Amino acid sequence: MIKRKKLTFYGVDENDDSLVREVIAGHKTVTADTVEAYYKGYGELGDGGYVAGDLIDVYDLQGRARCTIRALEVRVIKFGDIPEDVWRGETFSSAQEFRDVHIRCLPHLDLHDDFEFVTLHFELVGVA
Repeated sequence: MIKRKKLTFYGVDENDDSLVREVIAGHKTVTADTVEAYYKGYGELGDGGYVAGDLIDVYDLQGRARCTIRALEVRVIKFGDIPEDVWRGETFSSAQEFRDVHIRCLPHLDLHDDFEFVTLHFELVGVA
């Protein structure tokens, strides 16, 4: 049996499950993180280092399993060149909105045009 990985989508606070709901609704099909953070685990509910083919149980910030996704593709992109499938898959209306939100969420980083992000493209497999 294949061991499932775990992932938690963060929100504005511990009660914000909007990103998980977007995944369940089929709108959110991509998530992005810095290269450094992508390959590190982040606690009991975040394995990191996901690769194509992984089955991943998605948790909300209350620690509840909400759905399962399958990783389809992992890409490295530059902050100054956000592909359309990435910003749309992240549920943004433009590449500029993607940049603005990530600048706001990662104020401690110098997000210049050559800064690299890892994108995880996925499909919904099931709802918990």
